[in-house]
Amino acid sequence: MLDKFLKSRIPDARKLVKELSKSYDYVSVLGAFVNTRQISVSTRINSQDDVDNECGFVIKVYKDGRYSEYSCNDIRDLKAATVKKAVKLDKIVSADFSVKMLEEEEHVEDYLREDPSDLSNKEIFDRLTAVKDQIHGKDERVINVFCRYVKRQTSKIFVSSKKCLSQKYDWINVMTYIVVRDGDNIKSNYESQGEADSEIALKKFENEADDVLDIAVKMLDAKPVKPGKYTIITDPSISGLIAHEAFGHGVEMDMFVKNRAKAKDFVGKYVASKLVDMYDGAASCLSAASYFFDDDGVEAHNTQIIKKGILQTGISDCLSAMELGTVPTGNGRRQDFSRKVYTRMTNTWFGKGEDKLEDMIKSVKHGYYLCQTNNGMEDPKNWQIQCTASYGLEIKDGKFTGKMVAPVVISGYVIDLLSSISMVSDEVKVIGSGMCGKGHKEWVYVSDGGPYLKAEAKLG
Repeated sequence: MLDKFLKSRIPDARKLVKELSKSYDYVSVLGAFVNTRQISVSTRINSQDDVDNECGFVIKVYKDGRYSEYSCNDIRDLKAATVKKAVKLDKIVSADFSVKMLEEEEHVEDYLREDPSDLSNKEIFDRLTAVKDQIHGKDERVINVFCRYVKRQTSKIFVSSKKCLSQKYDWINVMTYIVVRDGDNIKSNYESQGEADSEIALKKFENEADDVLDIAVKMLDAKPVKPGKYTIITDPSISGLIAHEAFGHGVEMDMFVKNRAKAKDFVGKYVASKLVDMYDGAASCLSAASYFFDDDGVEAHNTQIIKKGILQTGISDCLSAMELGTVPTGNGRRQDFSRKVYTRMTNTWFGKGEDKLEDMIKSVKHGYYLCQTNNGMEDPKNWQIQCTASYGLEIKDGKFTGKMVAPVVISGYVIDLLSSISMVSDEVKVIGSGMCGKGHKEWVYVSDGGPYLKAEAKLG
């Protein structure tokens, strides 16, 4: 259920909105309570911590074409006069700057998505420990195993003159990280599972432990890839990384307002192969960034960004949508109550196609099957992209040769890469285990994924 503290503050929020509405044309109150429990076991140290917690409120007001906000830890006994004195709307911007007022429809609703598994901390700790010991017992080259369970419980309320919304949602991540050594040669591998159910996440974690170790050991013999252009098949994690970097930040529409994204000039034009569909939205799938309403109080959306290769639209928070004359897509997100709203990705992924993975592999004369997201960078203004896969498996004449390369960097021009996609698998996986910053800060939880993709790319 909704956090008791937040629930007790809904009457206070209503009262504050009513009082401030005597002085302002628009008033809203966002309340957030986040609790994150982390249980970790490793070869050398075990821990149990409360991390990444949050509790606070944001009051947003509007008058005469200007917005301002006031954040605080609690609104109980908060006086309207205190907020009015703090925001000083007449002094924050020049007189010739003006934005529209938010227009809302009546909406009162309570949303709930809770972890159905009632697992004790001891049970979780014991299951993590069992996997750690299992891995150590399989290969003497293992020098460290790190297993971590993280459960994030988020409660939020949003109150304005027309809205009274509440939401409570849970998300669980379980990760395995293995380090192996052969002499001076040290390599590592990891796997992370994200689910809304602790039991499902832990079972996947347990079932995949041997595979994580197997890849880590094989990496000991991996060599760098010879730079060049190759046919590639990307696993869902690499497909998701490409989606995130290619048309994630690049279609955040507050970047359109600032003329910092090339995508602004390509809406309605081909930016990818006709086989490519791409989506973003908290309602587009169930993953790490799935919520019921955003920090602007806008209901979660499923936005189709690319349809059959054509760029359809971007994603937006309320203010950027009003500035551009579009409809908000439910992508207004804050790192926490003390930070401003930005347009942010949520669950970003490529849609499925009609091809079978085995047929895709058979079609490759010489190339690589790329796996395991490592890191990525993008340039929304010039559409250059760089994505790193932890490893690649060589394919020749439609068969795996047994040779591994690691790591592998994909680079190039976004449209060239996406336009080269020639096969798209009929299965999709969205991985919800990461965070993303806006620039060097403003971190929020995101997920990405997609089907297996066959494309042409520069590797190095």
